[in-house]
Amino acid sequence: MSLSVNGDRHTVTVDNRTSLLDLLREHLGLTGSKKGCNAGACGACTVLVDGRRVNSCLTLAVRLEGAEVTTIEGLADGDRLHPLQQAFIDQDAFQCGYCTPGQIMSGVGCMQEGHSGSAEEIREWMSGNICRCGCYVKIVRAVEQAAGRK
Repeated sequence: MSLSVNGDRHTVTVDNRTSLLDLLREHLGLTGSKKGCNAGACGACTVLVDGRRVNSCLTLAVRLEGAEVTTIEGLADGDRLHPLQQAFIDQDAFQCGYCTPGQIMSGVGCMQEGHSGSAEEIREWMSGNICRCGCYVKIVRAVEQAAGRK
């Protein structure tokens, strides 16, 4: 199968049961996406596939022939952080950091999908991403900042 990850084309052979998360982490060495619950309930593995948010632990890699995948490693432009990455720093929107890649990818998707019009809307559309440290207020502020609302 062939797919693009962070702008680079990859041709790989994987078992039909291989998740996108395992493809990224184990075959391509992209360990930014985290394996949290491995059941689609926490959002730690969130990536963008063709611009839309997906839980990579629930997505079969073989179904992504020709897809464009963006992971946390692909957001920055060289040394220039993506606006949401910078906003997470500015707003101190992380504590342990485990959920941060998934939160950022979900936030980017949320903004691209047009769901960042208010704090309430952001909370609703990012409700599938869990932060066990409880940084939700700061995460919402970071998305608002990156979306140009703060």
